[in-house]
Amino acid sequence: MPSTLPDGDPAPTSGELPESALSGLGERPFGFYVHVPFCVTRCGYCDFNTYTAAELGPGASHRDYADTAVEEVRFARRVLGDAELPVETVFFGGGTPTLLPPEDLARILAAIDSEFGLRPGAEVTTEANPESVDPSSLEKLRHGGFNRISFGMQSAREHVLQVLDRRHTPGRAAAAVREAREAGFEHVNLDLIYSTPGESDDDWRASLAAAIEARPDHVSAYSLIVEEGTRLAARIRRGELPMPDDDVAADRYLIADQMLAEAGFRWYEVSNWATSDEARCRHNLLYWTGGDWWAAGPGAHSHVGGTRWWNVKHPAAYAQRLAAHTSPAHAREVLDDEARAAERLMLELRLASGYPLAEVAPGARTVVAGALARGLLEPEPFKLGLMVLTQRGRLLADALIRDLLV
Repeated sequence: MPSTLPDGDPAPTSGELPESALSGLGERPFGFYVHVPFCVTRCGYCDFNTYTAAELGPGASHRDYADTAVEEVRFARRVLGDAELPVETVFFGGGTPTLLPPEDLARILAAIDSEFGLRPGAEVTTEANPESVDPSSLEKLRHGGFNRISFGMQSAREHVLQVLDRRHTPGRAAAAVREAREAGFEHVNLDLIYSTPGESDDDWRASLAAAIEARPDHVSAYSLIVEEGTRLAARIRRGELPMPDDDVAADRYLIADQMLAEAGFRWYEVSNWATSDEARCRHNLLYWTGGDWWAAGPGAHSHVGGTRWWNVKHPAAYAQRLAAHTSPAHAREVLDDEARAAERLMLELRLASGYPLAEVAPGARTVVAGALARGLLEPEPFKLGLMVLTQRGRLLADALIRDLLV
């Protein structure tokens, strides 16, 4: 969730959605995202909408935030009307959601259940920094209804963590995984970042080995992106650190794919690996396959039936809108058929399940044929009418998608 909000059309203060969005509501999977914008410190690479202050105005403090988020859950129910919308997935992200007391997170979850109903077996995830939890808080989260947790490990090398401005010690993430398992969490993810300035191939292998040894059932690995306006970007601009290299990033991806595959993980999205189908992140899959979701919190982006909107950025402004019983939305856009088709291609081609050849625009068929000839697409699924990326294709996915959309 980048901190800079996009432009868009004015969003009605009532939150009312167009008929095109409400058509088919309840027929598509429905999820909830809750943004918790608080952090102890701001990591040097982070461009998300996060704040380190504990007090940000009425309704926007750590103490009041759960009440404010519950108000948006209730507002969502009013906007979406009486449609049956059992919630299939809930994801608390940030920031660091686990800076709030477990009881507050459980209270927000209970409000979602009360207003919409959680589907039996719903996936309920919270992100957490390894140092922001302990056995007691993990047990409370589990008893509060959370069954999946995602830890920001990033690296197992201290000098790499220092460049990223991460506060936890190298071994803390593995300990947090063990504590989460002992608390009864069914699914545990570790987030990793590669191509940090100063990281070597050996550093990256050590991070992967430590992650695998911790025995999560899901690993996400992302190449470091240097975002303008961050402390990391300023350090690179001053020459204190080198800019990440694309060729190095490609090599690191190949190392990750090999080591994770050898450990029993299978890729199901370009940057995500799981030990089984059950271990895949169902919430992200809902995003990637065109589901509906309401996103609560400052700066949070929602999507229902081709209409997308995003909330005001600052927590105090967000709280003020809800206190006045008006929509916290800053702006919105209604995607036309062409934009929705392009978005579907961009997301689904990154999945191991692939993208239907029949949906490719006629003008892009030569691009598809060239991609197959260059070894970017798997030949066997292609014969069955699916575009599935090879390992090399995953490295070049963004470029291939751009070519297909020209």
